[in-house]
Parts: sequence; structure tokens; C-alpha cells
Amino acid sequence: MSKFYELSPKDAKGEPFPFAQLKGKVVLIVNVASKCGFTPQYEGLEKLNKEFADRPVQILGFPCNQFAGQEPGSNEQIGEFCKLNYGVSFPVLGKVDVNGDNADPVYKYLKSQKSGLLGLTRIKWNFEKFLVDENGNVVERFSSLTKPAEIAPKIKELLKKGEAK
Repeated sequence: MSKFYELSPKDAKGEPFPFAQLKGKVVLIVNVASKCGFTPQYEGLEKLNKEFADRPVQILGFPCNQFAGQEPGSNEQIGEFCKLNYGVSFPVLGKVDVNGDNADPVYKYLKSQKSGLLGLTRIKWNFEKFLVDENGNVVERFSSLTKPAEIAPKIKELLKKGEAK
């Protein structure tokens, strides 16, 4: 079994969010921020969430304030911002570090599985995305420049593979 399912980050209320509940689902993990040039990607992420609402797909947002202080709010403020401004209905978990000694175990794991551009493991900026298949394998990493809509065909491909088994 994938180590992915052993991870259990904290949700916005500080409660465990065990990844074991994601078994059998395609998962898109994004480090998000409310005051970033890429913040409008929340809209695209929510569109993906709606597009795959009846399929085994889960989008997860991880707020991070490590890039130019672009996520200064509390977990509660972040949640309100996402709902009010973008109608976000997918889980936005607790704020985390994605780089450095205090990086959340989720991000340590994701980066160990898929390096970024030029083999770099560190997260470069907000709205980097990791796509995980239904078996917990990290299959692709996307830069902040990749729009959520561009990931939809990859999600469909993974769903087809899962259905073919």
C-alpha cells in the first residue's frame, strides 16, 4: 500500500484529515494563497471539482504563507475568503509550510515522489499542483502556470485507467 494513505494532515479546524479516506480516488493537491496573482485559479479548481463531482476525484487545497506572505489569514479567514469569493466547496485544509525544515509531511512526501523543473524538489510558488492516482501514486506535478482546466484531461485519463482494472 502507498505511504500516501498513511498521511494525515490537519484540516482547517486542526482535526486529522486521514488520507486513508482517499483510497480509490484521484487526488489533486494544490498549495493555495488568497493574495497571489494565481489566486483566480480557485475558480478553475472549483470548476474541476464540479465537473468531477460524481466521480472518485478529490481536490485538496493547502494554504501556505511561505511565498511573499500571500496567505496571512487564519484558517477560518481563508475558508471564508474561498467560499465568498470563489464558491469553493472542496476541502481547504489547515495552513502549512511546503518547504524547509517545518514542511508538512504531505509536502515532504509529494516532493520526494515528483521533482519539479530541472529536478528541483522545492515548491517554487503558490498553486503548484500534484496529481495522485487511485492507488496513491504521485503521477504528475504541475507548475503554478498550469491552469486547472489543463489538468482535466489527465484526471479523465487516470479515471479511465482505474475503470479498466
